[in-house]
Amino acid sequence: MAAAEVLLRLSGVRQSYAGRCVVDVPELQLHQGEFLAILGPSGAGKTTLLRLLNLLEAPHEGALFLSGDRLPGRPLIEHRRRVTTVFQRPKLLSRSVEQNVALGLEMRGISDPARVAMLLDRVGLKDLAKVSALQLSGGEQQRVALARALAIQPEILLLDEATANLDPLNTSIIENLLREEHATQKTTIIFVTHNQFQARRLAESCLLMLEGKVVARSAADHFFSPAADLQVRSFLAGELVIPSASS
Repeated sequence: MAAAEVLLRLSGVRQSYAGRCVVDVPELQLHQGEFLAILGPSGAGKTTLLRLLNLLEAPHEGALFLSGDRLPGRPLIEHRRRVTTVFQRPKLLSRSVEQNVALGLEMRGISDPARVAMLLDRVGLKDLAKVSALQLSGGEQQRVALARALAIQPEILLLDEATANLDPLNTSIIENLLREEHATQKTTIIFVTHNQFQARRLAESCLLMLEGKVVARSAADHFFSPAADLQVRSFLAGELVIPSASS
């Protein structure tokens, strides 16, 4: 089987805020159709890495490549439209649920009520289509945000703790939808999570970040096995882990 295309590549990327380096990635490749979990403790640089990958933030040092093309400091709109992100606390407009889901399509000059209705059905919100999105519960708003992201059929879907603080039902709905999207559309899905059990359930591969560095990456079955890297095993056991000098 041919190797999957390298879709996103970071080369020599460093990102600093107030003189503190929060991401230091000499080389990272993300492949077409990958279903990757990014794990690590708070402050490890996971969210900053995701901001770089969603093309809304340019690296202070190094370069980001999309399908082999080096991106300028301000990626063109056609680059940005290949990537979409669902955040832990999504920003919804004071419009109806269906209008929020249709927003990305409208911005592309597309009217597709059937697709919007289909997605609302998939996330279990078809009966709330006309309700103001701001009247929904947190879990329901998260489902609206995911439906809005999927409406535009992104090539790359990024999620930043998208199910954190949600109840098991809402978490299950979102996880099932992600599995279906990956299986049917071959969407590249990269998600940040503190929840190692969620990573076990969803991811095909996993990446561990510590102090801004990628210290381990492997297939999920190896990542969660006794044969995993010592730092991975220490992290999963809840022990304090510090990157080795070579990381």
